[in-house]
Amino acid sequence: MNKQNSPGKTISLLQSIAFAGAMLAFVLCILISVNYFQVKKSDPLNSPAMKTMIERFRNNPDDEQIKSEIREFDLLARKAFFTNQWQIRTGGTLLLFSVLIVIICLKTIELLSAKLPLMPDTATTNFWDSRTLNRKWVAYSGIFLVCVSLIFAFLTHNELGKTLELTGKTPGSAADSNLLSKSTGASTADSISASDSGSGVRQDSLPAASSLDAYPTQQEINSNSASFRGPGGNGIVYQRGFPSSWDGRSGKNIKWKTAVPLPGYNSPVVWNDKIFLSGASASKREVYCFDFNTGKILWHTVVDKIPGSSATAPKVNGETGFSAPTLTTDGRRVYAIFANGDLVALDYAGKQVWAKNLGLPKNHYGHSSSLAMFHDLLIVQFDQSGSANVLALSGTTGKEVWKTSRDVKISWSSPIIVNTGKQTEAMLVAEPFVISYNPSTGKELWRFNCISGEVGPSLAYADGVVFSVNDYSKLAAVQLGASPKLLWESDEYLSDIPSPVATSKYLFLPTSYGMMACYDAKTGTKYWEHDFATPTYASPVLADGNIFQMDKKGVMHIFKADKTYISVNDSPLGESSVCTPAFAGGRIIIRGDKNLYCIGK
Repeated sequence: MNKQNSPGKTISLLQSIAFAGAMLAFVLCILISVNYFQVKKSDPLNSPAMKTMIERFRNNPDDEQIKSEIREFDLLARKAFFTNQWQIRTGGTLLLFSVLIVIICLKTIELLSAKLPLMPDTATTNFWDSRTLNRKWVAYSGIFLVCVSLIFAFLTHNELGKTLELTGKTPGSAADSNLLSKSTGASTADSISASDSGSGVRQDSLPAASSLDAYPTQQEINSNSASFRGPGGNGIVYQRGFPSSWDGRSGKNIKWKTAVPLPGYNSPVVWNDKIFLSGASASKREVYCFDFNTGKILWHTVVDKIPGSSATAPKVNGETGFSAPTLTTDGRRVYAIFANGDLVALDYAGKQVWAKNLGLPKNHYGHSSSLAMFHDLLIVQFDQSGSANVLALSGTTGKEVWKTSRDVKISWSSPIIVNTGKQTEAMLVAEPFVISYNPSTGKELWRFNCISGEVGPSLAYADGVVFSVNDYSKLAAVQLGASPKLLWESDEYLSDIPSPVATSKYLFLPTSYGMMACYDAKTGTKYWEHDFATPTYASPVLADGNIFQMDKKGVMHIFKADKTYISVNDSPLGESSVCTPAFAGGRIIIRGDKNLYCIGK
């Protein structure tokens, strides 16, 4: 008797376990979903309480009590992050475990249950068909709910990581602990930058950043435009909310316009409420600081009497000039280099911190490689005729930290600083190599032979692939790894001045004669080509899902970053321009031939 009833008892027990597992899974799905929407809705670092403390600090920057309150609030937000991470991991694991238990129980019940014979009666057949259909709907609904919950758990983790990300690392790292131990957390400064960018009015980070950290966090860098082509020199903007329509002649969306005293082909760089440019003639070199909100020139510094500087002006091409390289800044000092090899560091009041001459550049167009920063190191690409090298100087003192000779020919391209996921690399291009260096030590990491000629365009990088191009050479896509390899190459469209920009899916390549081509980043398949019918020297920038490409007439061609050419707008500046724009604080800063423009909604 017991033996005959044991299958029934087992099935009943399994049904109870399956029901309990299903209920647990259902409750976990609800909790994970609610948690996701709470995280999306709340932002502790931009809460009214935090904003009030920040405003109090701006009014009284020496109040240590307010500093302490900001640090404590920041720490509480991070503790909430760690707790939420644990909840997500635990909830996701329990959800998968409960679903697995339900599946095992149901499968076992199916194996233990006696198979009913088929009944010829139509009504009975419809009854069982109906039950089977109902079971399928219940199963499909459950699977859908579980999948959505797991997706929410993943998105919640990512959302929190973006909100509290510091220095490109997961919160809780040693870097975060060090930053939180200082006068204010770097996250606090980051949250201020983020909130200011939305308003279009920018202010300095709290407190004076130059006195707190040796170098800025990655999030501070991403909130500004500190070098040629933005963060890392890669042409990608990490902020959102930029205008896509303006007209310089009518004044539409032109916030201000200011004349630049001396000519120059360098692009503007932006840090918080300051914009920096340089200008030069054969006999005079100057650095300018503009107010981000008003366009007023706050100061200008004449760069002269540098030890070792040549009394004779170098010969330069008219399209390069005496001030082609774009400046860079670390939020503490601004750095500029000129055609005669003069290199200067200025503080944010325009006072010279240090200066030196690197030697008169030996090239037939004029020096134009822009500067780059890595942590507290100023990276200088100095590929001259007969002597090519890359060096790093201390931003604080100007002292040479490292210098690496390069077996390459003369070039005019600029470095890009890239975090590949495994390490940060400084990538440079000049005939015949793309070479990567450790930016901390100058040690070569890898090289790839793929280019020739007098290289002007800089590299582009996305998703483990670096792209190089030069006129009369080829376009090459190189897959990074232990041994870099060529993914694909093309010689249909080539560039001699503007640099390409890339996403994980697409590569956008401009030419100086006005053509733009879009390729599949991984295969080299050409999706489209478009002729702007106007020469182009500026490099494209990716922002808000759009590509911004300025032509020499000053018309900004804005189109979707997609495999189909979709124009968003063609916005005229009303003045010719060859400079790549800077994007920061919801505004676009453009240098024309005579004036500096601020574009804002």
